[in-house]
Amino acid sequence: MLKRKIQSKIEAYLRSEDNKMLVVDGARQVGKSYIVRTVGQSLFPNYVEINMEKDKQNDKLFANARTVEDFIMVLSTIAGNKLKEKKNTLIFIDEIQAYDHLLTLVKFLMEDGRYTYIASGSQLGIALKSTQSLPLGSMEILHMYPLDFEEFLMANNVGDIAISGIRNSYENQEALSAEMHNKIMDLWRKYLLVGGMPDAVNTFLREHNMVSVRRVQHEISILYRQDAAKHEEQSSKKLKIQRIYDMIPSNLENKKKRLVVKDIEDKKGKRMGDYQDEFDYIISAGIALEVNAVSSPTYPLAENVGKNLLKLYLNDVGIFTGVLYRNNIMPIMNDERSINLGSVYENVVAQELKAHDFKLTYYDNKKNGEVDYIVDDADNLTILPIEVKSGKDYKVHSALDHFLGMTGYNVKRAIVLSNEREVVFEGKILYMPIYYISFLQPSKFDSAEYIEI
Repeated sequence: MLKRKIQSKIEAYLRSEDNKMLVVDGARQVGKSYIVRTVGQSLFPNYVEINMEKDKQNDKLFANARTVEDFIMVLSTIAGNKLKEKKNTLIFIDEIQAYDHLLTLVKFLMEDGRYTYIASGSQLGIALKSTQSLPLGSMEILHMYPLDFEEFLMANNVGDIAISGIRNSYENQEALSAEMHNKIMDLWRKYLLVGGMPDAVNTFLREHNMVSVRRVQHEISILYRQDAAKHEEQSSKKLKIQRIYDMIPSNLENKKKRLVVKDIEDKKGKRMGDYQDEFDYIISAGIALEVNAVSSPTYPLAENVGKNLLKLYLNDVGIFTGVLYRNNIMPIMNDERSINLGSVYENVVAQELKAHDFKLTYYDNKKNGEVDYIVDDADNLTILPIEVKSGKDYKVHSALDHFLGMTGYNVKRAIVLSNEREVVFEGKILYMPIYYISFLQPSKFDSAEYIEI
């Protein structure tokens, strides 16, 4: 079993007497159902699981269950005698977004209070936008992502003591020993290839065969494209969603890495707003990570986000490297100088930051250039610039230098991530190894484990 950090949050919720329903949200194939099932079966003797996507495709038993009594009547035909008291009966509603009316029913199920409930959703952001009566105050959303690098270390039998030691080195701004650095960098490169999709990680651990891993990743990518086709009734929107998704890897190989609107349909005069529904789908479904531009990088960044200069990254670095290199592992494992891994490193850093609840933005200025990422630093009421380097010239960063030279932004420090082992402060810039991104966390004022609606 893969150890997931989200497990402790789910356990804490199920042990509490919270009167809101917890909904674990995330892209398909990130392991939501498995982790909820594992925790639920361990804590509740009477565990009942219903997958609403399967119900919708088959018997449609819940299609007209619009009242609590209707829902429980149908539920009892599946659960039999497992429906006991609230303290020992857990109802897991998997893929709750399949029926819009169930999202409205959440409030009344929680008020009824007969059983303990938990749910999951794969395209919840999309479903909530189209739900007329939202269950305000009755639902908490907990986002789940592919395995981050720390979880990948755990999966590869790196023990808690070792991970704690790496974290302490990060917090104390110290370098690991050369031997430890080489070991972690080896696992980092494998993470770039395997990524964090549970099926891909398990395949890697079982077979150590990248052909098998790539097959799993390819199947997930196909599933994402098919989901778009199922969601959108208009065939033109299906094609545009699929086109945008397919464009992400090639866009990231360009110098600017931004989405070029005219390339979506090869039409001039199109604007970002013309594809808002398509962008909303790709981002809300969790299959892509959006990074918005800010030209005035002041705290809080949310007030300065622009929507016209958008970067999209894939939600999993393994899927991304599969598209770029297929079964060839040499560009990454050998760190070949002829191959520019800049887009790969930027994608994995976006993935790590998102998994740690950071909001993703980058700095864009025609005169001064771009800084890869900027995140809020609430402790100091300022912002933290992050530059990602995959090559040997990691101390060459003119855009970051210009950025730090500007007055008025109150920037305390910047971070440059690279393959180098040393941890060094030069002026305002902290140079540290790329894998330390695993331990960068939002301020306690920025972090929000749950989103209440």
